[in-house]
Amino acid sequence: MSSLLSFSRFIDALNEKIGLTISWALLAAVLICSGNALVRYLMNTSSNAWLEIQWYLFGAIFLLASAYTLKRNEHVRIDVIVGRFSKRTQVCIDIFGFVFFLLPATLLILYFAVPFATESIRNQEVSSNAGGLILWPAKTLIPVGFLLLTLQGISELIKRIGFLMGLVDASEFDKQAPNPQEEIAAIKSANQLN
Repeated sequence: MSSLLSFSRFIDALNEKIGLTISWALLAAVLICSGNALVRYLMNTSSNAWLEIQWYLFGAIFLLASAYTLKRNEHVRIDVIVGRFSKRTQVCIDIFGFVFFLLPATLLILYFAVPFATESIRNQEVSSNAGGLILWPAKTLIPVGFLLLTLQGISELIKRIGFLMGLVDASEFDKQAPNPQEEIAAIKSANQLN
């Protein structure tokens, strides 16, 4: 079980880095969207490429940050109901959800997404819009994002089974995400230490 827990920590670290890195795509998307809107209204001109890059960035944020969201325990839950149960029951409900809902769904999507992306790469697919961008990088994000989500689901499953076996503390997977003010305060204190 210790090797599985090490594998789980590796997955957690990977998705943490990807999640923090992809968060910068949100800034890029906002800047591109704002710039495109200004150019369109002030100069009465636009480009399909600028519109498509916004969609690509949104897709990248959504697909690559979903595993990060699961890792940070920020996904949609039924805490109003489940919060009344003991921690052990909550963990059993999580295990049931991962095994019978999350992992089958992500594996099914991966099954169809890999050939979808591969075909797009092989054909060097390009947008049909005038001035549009190449499509295969965006389509490749689908299997990559669902692979990361599948791995994170496996990691969460390992941690919960470890909890039931008494090898993992609940704080390992039951982290409540800090609110933005807490994150800013943590960044400021880290910068003061440096």
